[in-house]
Amino acid sequence: MDKPKIQVGEAVPKFSLKNQHGELISIENFIGKSFVIYFYPKDDTPGCTVEACAFRDAFEDFQNLGAAVIGISGDSPEAHQKFAKKYALPFVLLSDPKNEVRSLFGVPKSLFGLLPGRVTYIVDEMGKVKHIFGGQFQARKHVREAMTSLKK
Repeated sequence: MDKPKIQVGEAVPKFSLKNQHGELISIENFIGKSFVIYFYPKDDTPGCTVEACAFRDAFEDFQNLGAAVIGISGDSPEAHQKFAKKYALPFVLLSDPKNEVRSLFGVPKSLFGLLPGRVTYIVDEMGKVKHIFGGQFQARKHVREAMTSLKK
């Protein structure tokens, strides 16, 4: 059974996953500054590409706010590397092939349980979830929601 969904005000769960370069990355490395974790269904699909490119296009704004951007899907590090290269994505993509981290956060499936969900978490410097936004078919809105939350 999945753990309860992470709520605003709760600490982000501790986890480590491989990035697009095959390096093991611990979420604890990001504590001390704000960061955005966005879960998405699959590399190189229309909605996920729109979302990733929107985060790419706003990346400098996120950096100016002192925030890192982290994308997570079930794709392999090799698939992430191709996706990042193809679209010049400047941020970390983490591979969650068994959907264990997705389960830790309680990210729901969508489309009758067929697709992994699209949910974005904004986390403060202390590692506490500040804002959550979900919307499978609102890929661009995830970036706007994250930016608005970070500016508060």
